[in-house]
Amino acid sequence: MAFNILVINPGSTSTKIAWYEDDVEVWRKSISHRPEELSRFENVIQQLDYRLDAVEKAVTEMGYSYDNLDAVIGRGGIVDPPMPGGVYEVDDVLIEYLRRCKPWEHASNLGGLMASAIARPRKIPAFIADSVATDELDDIARITGLPELPKYSLAHTLNVKSVVRKAAKELGGDWRKFRFIVAHLGGGFTICAHKDGRMVDLNNANENGPFSPERAGTVPTGDLVRLCYSGKYNVKELRRKLAGGSGFVGYLGTNDVREVKKLIAQGDERASLIFRAMAWQVSKEIASYSAVLEGKVDAIILTGGVAYDEDFVAMVTERVQWIAPVLVYPGENEMKSLAENALRVLRGEEKAASYAQVVKNYSKKEVV
Repeated sequence: MAFNILVINPGSTSTKIAWYEDDVEVWRKSISHRPEELSRFENVIQQLDYRLDAVEKAVTEMGYSYDNLDAVIGRGGIVDPPMPGGVYEVDDVLIEYLRRCKPWEHASNLGGLMASAIARPRKIPAFIADSVATDELDDIARITGLPELPKYSLAHTLNVKSVVRKAAKELGGDWRKFRFIVAHLGGGFTICAHKDGRMVDLNNANENGPFSPERAGTVPTGDLVRLCYSGKYNVKELRRKLAGGSGFVGYLGTNDVREVKKLIAQGDERASLIFRAMAWQVSKEIASYSAVLEGKVDAIILTGGVAYDEDFVAMVTERVQWIAPVLVYPGENEMKSLAENALRVLRGEEKAASYAQVVKNYSKKEVV
């Protein structure tokens, strides 16, 4: 008999849900939340009951019942201390830390809370998996040159781990034994060195690395300091500009690669330059992580929405294929990946980890 799994993926203005029987998607629905509705709440956590009501209504409209579920899994949120990758049961400790929204508030923190709220009354398990707060960095990767500003791990972990497993399966081996460089190319970019099952080094998708359709990436620090004190922006405005109003948005007024390609087709030389510059920066970042892996790279994986663009993929591939074969898995399969994570636990193929144990074992290290 198949396992029935509800997947919940909260975003800033929507909640995506999907019903799976084992790893087969039965149906999917995206619930939009109007800005004026969300503005009633002072913070993300206050939206919990509102979003739960919307999800229950959607499930009922599809003709399904929570009572038929075997498990619920939500997108993992941001917690401190951070956690290694994997599947985590939503226990009381994890609920407490998800509610704190530290060090940053993020809509994904609702994923585990919503999963637990649905699962607990029915005495079925609730999980999160491969949270955006996943931290598997080698200590050496945390050093930035400024002691007050260490590197923090913030990545598109769910899709990274999903394509790593997929590539390893195609290559006929255990995903924990391969060395991959993964480039997740969406609205923001995550480029990481994935070694023996761990993301040992990566760029923080909101703060450094190549620029992306809507994020600035690494910028000249001196000029950034001067911009901070120019009087043109407050902190909130500048953060929004760096992560949301930069990249393609800053240069060309759109975060849509298809629109940029239309401009190029119309002979817009500036659009062509920016498009090629983004591929250039992605290629440089990929090449830098080959040094992290000591030149021993089994494959380079390109994924995310931008990987649908054949011209972009070709530009990057041309510059990095000397390092290792390039595998392309376009798009983001977050919903399916979440379902597969829950399914492995339900089948007994993997044991869910405990965040309470992470908290117990964690001690912040002072880097000298």
